[in-house]
Amino acid sequence: MKFNSLKARVLVWFGTISFIVLALFALSFSYFLDKSINNNIKSRLEFIAHKYKDHIATQNIGIAVVKDGEIKIKNNDFTLQDFKNYLHQEESFFILEHTQDDDYIDALYVEKVGTKRIMVFQKDIDNKIENFQDILLFLIPILLLIFIFLASKMLDKILSPINRLIHATKDISVTKFTKSIEVPKEDDEIKELVVSFNAMIERLQEGIERLDRFNSDVSHELKTPLTVIQGEVELALRKTREALEYQNTLATIETQSKQIELIVKQLLLLTKYTKENIKDSFEECLLDSLLIGIIDTFKIQLSEKNLHLDIQKIEPITMQANPILIESIFSNIIDNAIKYTPKDKKIYLWLYKDSTIHFIVKDEGVGIDKEHLSKITDRFYRVDSSRNKKVNGFGLGLSIVKNSVMMHEGSLDIKSVEASPAKGTTVTILL
Repeated sequence: MKFNSLKARVLVWFGTISFIVLALFALSFSYFLDKSINNNIKSRLEFIAHKYKDHIATQNIGIAVVKDGEIKIKNNDFTLQDFKNYLHQEESFFILEHTQDDDYIDALYVEKVGTKRIMVFQKDIDNKIENFQDILLFLIPILLLIFIFLASKMLDKILSPINRLIHATKDISVTKFTKSIEVPKEDDEIKELVVSFNAMIERLQEGIERLDRFNSDVSHELKTPLTVIQGEVELALRKTREALEYQNTLATIETQSKQIELIVKQLLLLTKYTKENIKDSFEECLLDSLLIGIIDTFKIQLSEKNLHLDIQKIEPITMQANPILIESIFSNIIDNAIKYTPKDKKIYLWLYKDSTIHFIVKDEGVGIDKEHLSKITDRFYRVDSSRNKKVNGFGLGLSIVKNSVMMHEGSLDIKSVEASPAKGTTVTILL
């Protein structure tokens, strides 16, 4: 056991306190026992003094009647030589300790009757206090060692979950996480510590997984535009070209750079907020105003495909929320509806509140196969087999929507019928 360990410090404090408690107990018990024994001796000698005529021949009890400083009568057991020292003292009861032998004491009681003094003297009384003190001097170290031993065993049991935590934390690294520690049965602070540790491990695992996924996503999605940019640059540097060719190269580089910027922006939006910090960013949001503002940004896209946005209902709604995430929800859902709805079709939109806030977008688009519905909110998942391959996108929109809705403790429901005219896809968000 390390001397600077928690267990060692607890045992030192426990041992010190136990020693003080035992010492105080011994002193208190010895004091009160001494008082009790002395009172018993005093009562007995006082009784004999009151009845000295009847007890003048009592064995082992010395009785003397003193008047004018002289003994008038005594028995053979009264052997006190310096009795005159006690004749005029205020006290009536005296304990006389032997100078060489503490195991025995003498007791003297002086009764004042007029000018006479009746002195009752008992010699060689067994000093039980001295015996008791000797026993305590022997028992206290033994009891202290027993207490420390029991405390050590108890501490081993109490600290065993903490020791497991220590061993578990030593095995933790970015690439290696230990399994959760078994939760103790006792409902105490140790259990709370273990539960908190297990929850921390889960959060760390989730954080590492998110970081790994982010790194993987970034490297995967940035590879294509970076390759295009690198190829255009290498091609332009091989030989001198016409101004128009350079313009085309720069236009391609600009397009790919914007794609990189958009990918990074969307990925950062996915990872910026967590359940722990999202509420710090909440403010009062006018959802109807945010939605109308988003709709205005899509007028050109709607016009290009001759799509009619049929607004069924927009109610004034105020909500504590993150405005950036709310705008991303509205923007991505409407954008998807426009992208995957053929020309000359309709898109229907609702925003209203009853017991919850409803945001619904229904399109007359190409629809989504059932086998893909459970996956379309995954990052970079695109249903190219059933949806238009010419549609630009990175498969991040619905992932952002799902994450944003979850941050606001809402729900996302997507229903779709593939290749069914005038049915398409219906997205329902409850906040």
